[in-house]
Amino acid sequence: MEQVVIALLLLVNNEIKEARIQIDLSSCLKGKRLANRSVSNNVEYRCIKTKAELEKNIDGSYSIKKLIME
Repeated sequence: MEQVVIALLLLVNNEIKEARIQIDLSSCLKGKRLANRSVSNNVEYRCIKTKAELEKNIDGSYSIKKLIME
């Protein structure tokens, strides 16, 4: 299933390692601020709004399977 989402990205050496769905931009920026408190030089967090392919988890929630950058 494809959908436009707000995602919090974890980048290590400019490579996306993890992407998490966020409720809205405000909660994404809050998560980014908290995560940036304990970061090394080669780690970066970024909030983006993009299309993503989602998959349903066992508990009924959704996670990002693949980001679709256009």
